Amino acid sequence: MSSSTRRGPRRKAAGVALLGVVAALPLAMTGGMAYAHPLHGTAAHQAHRTAKHTSPSPTMTGTPIKGAVKVEHTCSQSVQKGWATCFALKQTNPVEPNKIVPHAVTPNATPSGYGPSDIQSAYNLPSSTAGSGTTVAIVDAYDDPNAASDLAAYRSQYGLPACTTANGCFTKMSQSGSTTSLPSADSGWAGEISLDLDAVSAACPACHILLVEADSASMDDLGAAVNQAVSQGAKYVSNSYGGDEDSSVTSADNSYFKHAGVFITASAGDSDYGAEYPATSAYVTAVGGTSLSRASGTSRGWTESVWKTSSSEGTGSGCSAYVAKPSFQSGVSTSCSKRAEADVSMDADPATGLAVYQTYGGSGWSVYGGTSLASPLLAATAALAGAAGNSTYGNDLSYSHTSGFNDVTSGNNGSCGTVLCTAGTGWDGPTGNGTPNGVAGFGAGTTAGVTVTNPGSKSSAVNTAVSLQLAASGGTAPYTWSASGLPTGLSISSSGLVSGTPTTAGSYSVTVTAKDSAGKTGTATFNWTITSSGGTGGSCSGQLVKNTGFESGTANWTESNSNIIGQWGSYEATHGGSYDAWFDGYGQSHTDTLSQSITIPSGCTAKLAFYLHIDTSESGSTAYDKFTVKAGSKTLVTYSNANAASGYTKHTIDLSAYAGQTVKLTFTGTEDYSLQTSFVLDDVTTTLS
Repeated sequence: MSSSTRRGPRRKAAGVALLGVVAALPLAMTGGMAYAHPLHGTAAHQAHRTAKHTSPSPTMTGTPIKGAVKVEHTCSQSVQKGWATCFALKQTNPVEPNKIVPHAVTPNATPSGYGPSDIQSAYNLPSSTAGSGTTVAIVDAYDDPNAASDLAAYRSQYGLPACTTANGCFTKMSQSGSTTSLPSADSGWAGEISLDLDAVSAACPACHILLVEADSASMDDLGAAVNQAVSQGAKYVSNSYGGDEDSSVTSADNSYFKHAGVFITASAGDSDYGAEYPATSAYVTAVGGTSLSRASGTSRGWTESVWKTSSSEGTGSGCSAYVAKPSFQSGVSTSCSKRAEADVSMDADPATGLAVYQTYGGSGWSVYGGTSLASPLLAATAALAGAAGNSTYGNDLSYSHTSGFNDVTSGNNGSCGTVLCTAGTGWDGPTGNGTPNGVAGFGAGTTAGVTVTNPGSKSSAVNTAVSLQLAASGGTAPYTWSASGLPTGLSISSSGLVSGTPTTAGSYSVTVTAKDSAGKTGTATFNWTITSSGGTGGSCSGQLVKNTGFESGTANWTESNSNIIGQWGSYEATHGGSYDAWFDGYGQSHTDTLSQSITIPSGCTAKLAFYLHIDTSESGSTAYDKFTVKAGSKTLVTYSNANAASGYTKHTIDLSAYAGQTVKLTFTGTEDYSLQTSFVLDDVTTTLS
């Protein structure tokens, strides 16, 4: 690839192939230039998927469901390795006794497709009081040119609040973040998009919706779209697609789905028993499918069983061949020594599906199902719960809050001989821990009735003992306390007493949580500054930056997105250790920011030092792509593509002017619209003297 060739997104993502695509070539450093393998082949060259994926394509008449309803897959099921198919199933050619005419479906009426009130009733959702302004991202392939107008028609039908670009509720963009340059349109994936948007609207009418459209159905492009959704600030991301596993999935996880503090869902698949990726990812919540029916005379008013229509149609489940068993699954399925799916489930049976409005590739109202319905429903439910941040990735929450789920105990999706394909009491493969009964199963806390008294900003000195008693109200006492972000040397007791002797100067963002006896929680966040003055360790010596070489990952650093600090291996070598911070390298308009606050004692001299490597596909001495270092709001130094070199260069800056102050150090990499430049940072220190 010549240096004048504009590369597609993304440099890191492009270096990892999913689902059996040939492994990426390492980036080679030559005169400061970086090279990456090309993107995978086009959809026209897709090979047939494995034997289990034999569902009819959109051009076929459909497969009977429960003897009365026919369906079709809206996306072709013939996909080569490294590509994905969507899991949307659409009712077609309905016959007696259902009398369903897709373009004249009666919403909120069974069997003509469930509507918002049905979904909210079946799963006991607080949809009228929660989720306001929370963004749920939908990741799909190709463009649906009618997405905005169809969404408006759906919400108008049910009297839901308008969700448009004009009022800031709905945003559509490409995987590169452009809202004007979108992928080519595809009528099959447009059906998936309509289903996803309407499902989120049904479960969480007050949520904002971000639709990120990948350039193609290759897993590299879909993965880049997931990264884009997270970089836009979405904390809930739904993926209604997948394909067969292979040995590349574990490395792919780190590039596309490892986003701490983000709740990501993935459909378990529609081809009965058998593992699908990314549902087997270590970092997503795998969503299986049920058949949802009304049940008059029961306290819930609804009943569910495993969705299985035939020997080739039903919810997916299974045991990964490659992804290690997560600790939260240590007590489930002894027949699976690795990651098992699913974690939870929701309605997926097309015969008990959702009424959906689609005009690009459709003629208006129709009924959709498949685990493509379950995934966005679950993402919207998690958004109602405020689940993001209640654990690192959220996929363990259902295992520690099982009482918040309806246990589905009947049905199967195959004859594997274990709970991996047969429902029973407790966890099972097809339905996981069950279906949501409200939002308690996701660790809902901020609206659960416990209020933590914020102690306000605190300041202490190193080597000086501190004691702080926290207080809470509401809920049901007594409270059990926990905390994150405490200054080094401090700890919190279960009764809420913070004590100890701080050992490291700096500025800390502390979040404390009180849980009452009913499992309800409340939180408060405040700043705690530890100065170097006072005690025996207050001399002008040592260094202030924490996690200097990024060997503890993102600890103590604030990233603008979760794809900066990492183990990039041969793609971008470290100066020392195994982690570094990789800014930019996309070859398109992009900005990455990394920051940490430090406190410089009065009367001390402070030197900031860091190692920076720059490689680029730009040429000449014009500064197209830039890297800046700031202390507070002041820019200390700027580097650019013109400073590219084959290795790391050490830089030193005097920070003595900030003595006696807490100052934020900010590193920012900015690329223009074409040709990549990578800025790689390592071993950042601020030494006192």
